[in-house]
Parts: sequence; C-alpha cells; structure tokens
Amino acid sequence: MRRLLVAAAATALVLAGTGTPAQAAPVDGSAGIGDVYYPDYGNGGYDVSHYDIRLRYWPDSDRLTGTTTILATAEQDLRSFHLDFVLDVASVQVNNRPATFRREGDHELVVTPARTLAAGQSATIVVQYSGVPSSKVAAGYTAWIRTPDGAAAVGEPEEAWWWFPSNDHPADKATFDVSVAVPDGVEVLSNGVQPRANTRELLGWTRWYWRSPAPQATYLAFITIGQYDITRDVTADGTPVINAYSELLPDDFDAAARASVERTAEITDWETTVFGPWPFNARGGVVTPPNTLGFALENQTRPNYSANFFRGGSNTYVVVHENAHQYFGDSVSLEQWRDIWLNEGFASYAEWLWSEKQGEGTADEVFDFVYATAPDDVWSVPPGDPGVPDLFSNSVYDRGAMTLHQLRKTVGDDDFFTILRTWVADHRHGNATTDDFIALAEKISGQQLDELFEAWLFTPSKPAVVSTLTTPSEPKSFDKMRQAHLATS
Repeated sequence: MRRLLVAAAATALVLAGTGTPAQAAPVDGSAGIGDVYYPDYGNGGYDVSHYDIRLRYWPDSDRLTGTTTILATAEQDLRSFHLDFVLDVASVQVNNRPATFRREGDHELVVTPARTLAAGQSATIVVQYSGVPSSKVAAGYTAWIRTPDGAAAVGEPEEAWWWFPSNDHPADKATFDVSVAVPDGVEVLSNGVQPRANTRELLGWTRWYWRSPAPQATYLAFITIGQYDITRDVTADGTPVINAYSELLPDDFDAAARASVERTAEITDWETTVFGPWPFNARGGVVTPPNTLGFALENQTRPNYSANFFRGGSNTYVVVHENAHQYFGDSVSLEQWRDIWLNEGFASYAEWLWSEKQGEGTADEVFDFVYATAPDDVWSVPPGDPGVPDLFSNSVYDRGAMTLHQLRKTVGDDDFFTILRTWVADHRHGNATTDDFIALAEKISGQQLDELFEAWLFTPSKPAVVSTLTTPSEPKSFDKMRQAHLATS
C-alpha cells in the first residue's frame, strides 16, 4: 500500500510540473450511506430522484417478476455502485448499455456500468428480476409477509429489498410510480393516488397503478395484495381518502376496524390544526388479514394496520399515532436511525394530545401516570441513542413522549406548538436530526435547553421531576394507548 501511495504522489508532482491538473480516478460507490447503526444500509456515491416499479405477482405461488427503473444522479465519479436487493437479477442496464453485476453480502448488488458515471451525470438504471420473496432471508429475517390470499411488503427499517432494488435509507428519498399486475379479482394497495384506472392486461390479469409525487423514504413504500374491500371518500379540502379492509377479517374485527380507520379524515383534519397543513396528496389506511402483520406501520399516505389492533373493539389511538407519523417520520424523515425518537416519541405524544381532545386524560395526567409506572427499560435505555437492539423499545416511545412534555412545560404552550409547526414546515419532505430539533427549540424559546435534553434523551437513568402527585391515577385513555402499541400476532 505504501508503494502505491508513493507512486500516486509522484504522478501528482509530475502533472503539477507540467501544468496539467491531476484528476482523481473513478471510485467504487460505498456499500453504505453512512448510518452509524446500519453501516451497510443505503449506498454512497449517488442520489435517487425517482423509482418506476413495474411488477407481476402470482398469489398462489408467491412468485414475483419485475422491472424497476431508477433515475439517479452520480455524486462522485463512479466506476461501480451498490443497490440494496435480494431477488434474482436477470439483467441491469445503465444509460442504455448492459452493465455487469455481482452479489456481495446478504443484500448488496454491485453494479459496474459499461461507462464510468461522472459526478453530476444523470443515470437511468433498469433492473429486471424475479423470485419468491418470502423465501429470501436477509439481515436475519424476511420483510415480505405472505398472507392467505396474497402478500404484504411492509417493514422497518428494511423492507424494499424484497420487491425493488434501491438506495435503501431514509436519507435518500425519491418519488415513486408503482404498478402491479395480479389475477383478476385481486386488489393491490400502495402509496399515494391512482393516476389512472386499472387496466386489463392479458387474459385474466389486471394491472393496478399508484403514484407518490412527494419524496418518500424507501421503507415507507409498500404494496399489499389480496382480497380487500376498498372504500373511497374525499376530505373537505379535496384530499382523496382510500381505505381497505381484508375480506378475511372476522365480522367483529371488521366492524371495529372500520369504526376506527373510517375516522381517518376526521383525525387527520384535527392533526392539521395541531401540526400544520397535511403534507401529502392522499390519506387512508389498510387493515391486513388476521395473524399476518404483527404491528402497524406509517407507510406514506396510507398506514398498514394489524387486525389485532381491533380485536378488543375500535381503536382511534393507533390511527392518531400512525397518521402523526405522516408529519414526523414521513414528511420530516431521519438522517440517522439513532434519531428514531423523532418519529416514535412525536407520534406517541400525538396520542397524548388526542387524549386531551377526547377528555380522556390531559397530557399532564398521562405524563404523571407514565412517569410513575414505566418499566425499568424506559429509564435504562436513552431514547436519543437507544442502540440497534432497542431501536423500538418502550423508551423510544414513552420517554420520547415524556421528553416532549417536559419541553412543553419548560417553554410554554405557545412556544411548544410553534416549535412543532415550524419543525414540520422547515423540514417538509426532507430530513433532520435531533441536534436540528434542539437548535430550533432553543431558537424559538430563547432558552438554553441542553440540560433538559441531556437528562431526558441521553442519560440512562430516571430524570427527577417536581410533582405533587404521589400516587397518580390512571387516565381513561391509558389502556387504549397501551393497546395502540401492543399488536402482536
């Protein structure tokens, strides 16, 4: 290695002596985008602006074929670059020329174009592929969930690998067109709106079209396929609302799900009064078959919900939580996964605000009860840097929400809600960090807040608070909020 460095230095001196500027040789794009928790997630060297994903899916065999076209811009002179993907690749073209490709690790596809990509150059990358997604394991699990009548591509922090090649990290958001051909009578749900009507394709096949024109993180892109009853409405401001319910839901689950998810327009209208204008061109939700999805996920414009959220009756708190994520996590996305509290703590605090609105417990009452009864892991895990094993721990949700409530108590309601609305407006469709949030809170409040955030976000112990309540009573909303966090299959 030393001899190579010496030779490179000598070459640079010769070029300098002749007056010819030295140019760096093209590089191999990195296998990671720079996330401290997930070093090989996402990729370096390029930025994606758009994904066009065209698929065909056979529910009986779980076979998927596809062509994904990626529009990107090189950020370095690249002789190769990585995509995150696990299905079987038949071909790759870069700027209309065949490229070579190889596997590396459990989810990396390394692509070498026929011609080097220059920094600033546009690239059109076309990948053709096929496979059985549910048979592929990467990062220790399979994010493609097979259901009795189809499938659901829903997961966090990784989910795209099983159905489209991508730069899979929230730091590289893009717009999306998704079209899926399925046998007649099968429904396909995805993000955004339908830009055109379904079309008959071949004998016995129908193609569905979905479009997301706002920048979207790859893990927030989804497809859910199966037998679904789809309802359509429009809000007072003209935003389409598209909800879908698995036809496999038992009658009691189905009624409870509809009594909850059909209130999406009402709930999101309320959230606009708290957080600001709705950030996207659609709203809605999808309820999957029983015993398939074990969680809810805030897929952009259209969360997916486990049927188990509705096993005990209606549950508006989970609808509040997932749609608050449309602001916190979807429109304003993470730069690093360690900042996950910016998603989950904020969405959990939205539930506290909904509790206030419903007269089921003020945020003060919820805080006092959570503070008094929280399990040990809430205090041992710092939500501002929880670590990979605790990425979705109780601390991230509950202590994240408590952090926001302590901020509210410190700066007052006027400044607090100004901070939330400004955060959403300033970083709309972009990315941000915990440091960005702290800086904004200090700017608007005019207060120095380092001690508050250090205690509540970064210290692995229980912060002290002044409270007159020695034995706080359980708010009426508390059990409902617990159920909003506890759907397990």
